[in-house]
Amino acid sequence: MSRPSTWTEQTPVVRVLEAAARQARHAPSVFNTQPWRWRITSDALELRADPDRRLATIDPDGRLLTLSCGAALHHARVMLAAAGWAVTVTRLPDPADPALLARLRVTGPADLDLTAGRLVEAITRRHTDRRAYSDRPVPAALLSRLRAAVGAEESYLHLVRDDQMPMLAVTTARAADAELADPAYRAELRRWTDRPAEYGDGVPSATAVRPAPRRVPVRDHVPGGTAGLSAGDGFDRGAAYLILFGERDDPAAWLRGGEALSALLLTATADGLATAPISDAIELAWPRQVLRDLLAGVGTPYLVIRVGWAPDGEPPATPRRAPDEVIEVDA
Repeated sequence: MSRPSTWTEQTPVVRVLEAAARQARHAPSVFNTQPWRWRITSDALELRADPDRRLATIDPDGRLLTLSCGAALHHARVMLAAAGWAVTVTRLPDPADPALLARLRVTGPADLDLTAGRLVEAITRRHTDRRAYSDRPVPAALLSRLRAAVGAEESYLHLVRDDQMPMLAVTTARAADAELADPAYRAELRRWTDRPAEYGDGVPSATAVRPAPRRVPVRDHVPGGTAGLSAGDGFDRGAAYLILFGERDDPAAWLRGGEALSALLLTATADGLATAPISDAIELAWPRQVLRDLLAGVGTPYLVIRVGWAPDGEPPATPRRAPDEVIEVDA
């Protein structure tokens, strides 16, 4: 991938950083909350968490918020690398300001990163696809590529074995039932489903899938209502279920886990795979412990991701917030 023709070594750094922040708006986030803010100075791009967008019921510790912000951070990094810019990243640079998650600085031109170029081209094509995937299995070579992409971001990937699938399915279903029984959860779900179009966030019911038999249940975003998509004829038989995990359970590790999530999703999209993060099984403490058991206790689970071959047709895209709502230029 070549450097954009309008960019040269004399391009103002502020313009380069703003382009990265704009691209990062397409990152995935829990309930499409997009819980990040970017601040651009004369020489740096700062990523901050937006605590007002934390989901108090399912994410009291900010785990999913930080994972989401980590995905946005990786999107920005990929954009800069693909455009031929060298960058230094300082994560959690100020212990006195925990909302400041990362600071990126462009240090100058660099050789074009062809892998990053492949990923950046997948950013706007990647959408969470909640429909059922086909019986066609995911090749081992592609799974190895996903594992390598995650490993490069200091995280790990566990392929759920066939003998572990019943436990994952039951745990996810029971977690979903427990959450739906909680009035606070239902209120939070309603708040973030079918938001006014001008908000540019949330999960439109048009992207939700109607309940149907699946290997692992998919969140019902409109309980009692009508979701916009049919699950289709597939049953996810060929899908691979991956547990993204790390060695620690703290904000620094969650941030890296989010970067690994972005790397996984973009690599999968570039390879033609459909993807759907599943967070139900980590939103409550007891399902997280079950996932730890599936990992044989060697790590902390961050998220489950379903990958596979989607049916024909693209799922509807989720909305994105306007750049001026999430990007502040202070240069």
